[in-house]
Amino acid sequence: TPKGSCLESVKIAIDTGYRHIDGAFVYYNEHEVGQAIREKIAEGRISREDIFYCGKLWNTCHPPELVRPTLEKTLKTLQLDYVDLYIIELPMAFKPGDAIYPKDENGKIIYHETDLCATWEAMEACKDAGLAKSIGVSNFNRRQLEMILNKPGLKYKPVSNQVECHPYFTQPKLLEFCRQHDIVIVGYSPLGTSRDETWVNVSSPPLLKDPVLNAIGKKYNKTAAQVALRFSIQRGVVVIPKSFNPQRIRENFQIFDFSLTEKEMKDIEALNKNVRYVELLM
Repeated sequence: TPKGSCLESVKIAIDTGYRHIDGAFVYYNEHEVGQAIREKIAEGRISREDIFYCGKLWNTCHPPELVRPTLEKTLKTLQLDYVDLYIIELPMAFKPGDAIYPKDENGKIIYHETDLCATWEAMEACKDAGLAKSIGVSNFNRRQLEMILNKPGLKYKPVSNQVECHPYFTQPKLLEFCRQHDIVIVGYSPLGTSRDETWVNVSSPPLLKDPVLNAIGKKYNKTAAQVALRFSIQRGVVVIPKSFNPQRIRENFQIFDFSLTEKEMKDIEALNKNVRYVELLM
């Protein structure tokens, strides 16, 4: 993000009423997020306990001995004493080192053999040390979740699994599996994504142009985006819409003054294409 835009956006979001902030080391803006939170606390607008901050363990930091130092680095950047949630960003690991995306001479990512259960035990130790209130995962499928859930001596199970989830990619099987295990699904790209071909699969049309979402929106005097967010929330999926536009930041929050009918929920569920926008090709 351009310098300062994240700081301003987070302050606007907090003033609007947002309390869950989804961050990551790899977004390169945690210093601005931390500053925004601290400024709002200093203003007396919120207390630290009001904010739910999620940080992420990047792919180059899976070896157990790197987990705590990586989280401590995040806390130093944020200038906070703890995160509310710390999650393993992806189930696959990259070669540890200073390069965020380590590549060989042919430009291919260098992977690293990882033991997710050992990484998880290091995450549990961070929770025990009070550096993270809760721990979870991201982009895990059922098999990867089961590896942790069935781990001998499991101390804490993942509280959440952050995955792509929206009306074109509804994740019904994963949602059901996570429900059975009391794991909350946090849906990223709940409005679809930008149309940046370098990292987005643009074979699916833009979600917010969908006629069904727009027709339902018209009925409630809401936008297609508000309908898409409301749909996820009614299914029990936590949403983390991203915006740097003050008007849209406020608009995305205005979804608690209407509900979708059972038929509308089914009509939106029927839009599922089982196609990801974010293919994570690396």
